[in-house]
Amino acid sequence: MKVEIITPEATLFEGDGSFVFLPGSDGSLGVLNNHAPLISSLKKGTVRVKDNTGKEHRFDVKGGTVEVFNNKVTILAE
Repeated sequence: MKVEIITPEATLFEGDGSFVFLPGSDGSLGVLNNHAPLISSLKKGTVRVKDNTGKEHRFDVKGGTVEVFNNKVTILAE
């Protein structure tokens, strides 16, 4: 799936991922390929993206929003 993490200052990550872990405002979320459509707010925490090679990328966020749609995860982070 395509993963994009964007802040007002820069794009932190743009690429393919096999798993995304998110600090949802109502609890942690895990997103795999072909996940159902979803929109959620995020709280302060760490977003983890496992790319297709198995390497894990970590990004600390202060909050934000995530949209999962058509095998694409878009994170607008603070």
